[in-house]
Amino acid sequence: MGSIERIKNVASRVAKWHKAGNQVVVVTSAMSGETNRLLGLAKEISDQPDPRELDMLVSTGEQTSVTLLAMALKIIGEKAVSYAGWQIPVNTDSAHTKARISSVNDVKVRRELDDGKIVIIAGFQGVDKLGNITTLGRGGSDTSAVAVAVSLKASECMIYTDVNGVYTTDPRVVPNARRLKTVHVEEMLEMSSLGSKVLQIRSVEFAGNYEIPIRVLSSLTDPLMPLEEEANSGTLVTSFEKEINMEKIAVTGIAFNREEAKITVLGIPYCPDIAHQILEMVSSENIEVDMITQSRSKDGTNDFTFTVPRSDYSKVKNILDAKKENIDVDEITSDSGVSKVSVIGVGMRSHVGVASKMLRTLSEENINVHMISTSEIKISVLIDEKHMEKAVSVLHNTFDLQNS
Repeated sequence: MGSIERIKNVASRVAKWHKAGNQVVVVTSAMSGETNRLLGLAKEISDQPDPRELDMLVSTGEQTSVTLLAMALKIIGEKAVSYAGWQIPVNTDSAHTKARISSVNDVKVRRELDDGKIVIIAGFQGVDKLGNITTLGRGGSDTSAVAVAVSLKASECMIYTDVNGVYTTDPRVVPNARRLKTVHVEEMLEMSSLGSKVLQIRSVEFAGNYEIPIRVLSSLTDPLMPLEEEANSGTLVTSFEKEINMEKIAVTGIAFNREEAKITVLGIPYCPDIAHQILEMVSSENIEVDMITQSRSKDGTNDFTFTVPRSDYSKVKNILDAKKENIDVDEITSDSGVSKVSVIGVGMRSHVGVASKMLRTLSEENINVHMISTSEIKISVLIDEKHMEKAVSVLHNTFDLQNS
């Protein structure tokens, strides 16, 4: 939806699917740069705009794109109708700028579909119980699309973006990264949580909870490409294990997050409640903690280490420094020059030796590991940021992801 020309291309693609006999519902995002423009206008008025009014403002971006797409479809002879989120309605809670969807009323949409129309719904937005317009946060149009697909019991939710699928890792870091034909929804959740920008994590959660397959594919391809070719392009994100050979490979992809920071609290008392006290100070400021380790020192005290987003690094330091005496610590150290690298794969459930292979590879490249965390389908390490790209590249090669 980057320009009028792109909107016309979208109209051609949508019309192709409709003419083939499909009922089609389209959820759109705003035109490229429009949300940032609107946020910029708000910032010119106030450094901290009122959340309710901010939602009223930024929701207009999607309302512009749905009407333009409806116009473009009508010009080429299609019956189409556009709706804002509140007109459907897409029902949400009242958490302005980061609302969560509670339900989608599909009555109006089904009526329009039965009338032979293409229905176009503004993504990223909804309405609360008081009738206030709400927005879902960055990338919220993905979540809107999956929620609408769930409500309509759609066979598949196709999400068109500026990439042609999900890759084994970022091709900008590893040029021979391979596009995945299928990926398990649990793997996609891990990739999204670890920094992959292909899909918003909440949309993946929706898809997993309600078993709606998502197909990620490119909006930059020929809009008139054959239906069968397009229907099998991109990457299918699914929870149906029959679609994926989970026994074949242990590792599906390598994810990374550059923007990490590490905080270590040294010499804290050895007592059950101290870790809780530290984390409560941080979480009370709405700061997300990721990796956590605690170790016992020879003198009987504990050292407690955790990571936070680098954007919150200074804030966390200030919080802990201000309350240092309250929690009786020897010293607080920190490092904002670290990054997280993770190997991900549902096949790890049935394969052993992934962790040792990962750590051996990093050791052979003289890359020191600060912290390690694991789950059933993920192993993450915290390393110096200067080694991040090298680590991603050698691990991608070690697990032969370019050929799997």
